[in-house]
Amino acid sequence: SIAGRMMFKRVMGKASFCNIKDLKGTIQVYVAKDAIGEEAYADFKKSDIGDIFGIKGFIFRTKTGEISVHAEEITLLSKSLQVLPEKFHGITDTDMRYRQRYVDLIMNPEVKETFVKRSKIIKEIRKFLDGREFMEVETPTLVSNAGGAAARPFETHYNALDEDVKLRISLELYLKRLIVGGFEGVYEIGKNFRNEGMDRTHNPEFTCMELYVQYKDYNWMMSFTEKSVSYTHLTLPTNSL
Repeated sequence: SIAGRMMFKRVMGKASFCNIKDLKGTIQVYVAKDAIGEEAYADFKKSDIGDIFGIKGFIFRTKTGEISVHAEEITLLSKSLQVLPEKFHGITDTDMRYRQRYVDLIMNPEVKETFVKRSKIIKEIRKFLDGREFMEVETPTLVSNAGGAAARPFETHYNALDEDVKLRISLELYLKRLIVGGFEGVYEIGKNFRNEGMDRTHNPEFTCMELYVQYKDYNWMMSFTEKSVSYTHLTLPTNSL
């Protein structure tokens, strides 16, 4: 049993081939009228690239040696109502790629891999810090005074309190207050918001990590930062970076 998005279809009379893709990769499926039934095959012929199918069958190799699934049952799980970009050119407009990231992920596997790498890196950073008795915390996102950095904040309003507040521009101040309160090592991986310019290296909404620790100086912090980067690099498989 497999499931995934159909990214290619070739109809040849009473038999067809299609490619089904999920997060792990792509596999070819052989769909024959005699195997799935006339009605199901007629529905499959009318399906579109982008439709998501569930398929049951058995594995075999084609004459060219390609591992494929011989479908014995095929179920339409989700219909694609929008036409995907043309296969060979994908999305070339940069603005569209960022505004329709979900389509970019479907068409460009390397973009999806970037998301996977980011998740693995953050997981290893957390493992490194948790293993050294740092405590992960969450601090307020809506603040009365957006301090800790020099940037223009986004402003909003608390209706319940009738109070103007801002989205934080830095994680710094509340983390330092936790140190003042007696915690010896804290960190946060969270969003900052800065109502300023936008380009390929600057985003108004971005993820930042900050950590604070008692009884140490800046030399210790520089060494600790180097160790965290080395640890993250060494613990991840070479082919994942």
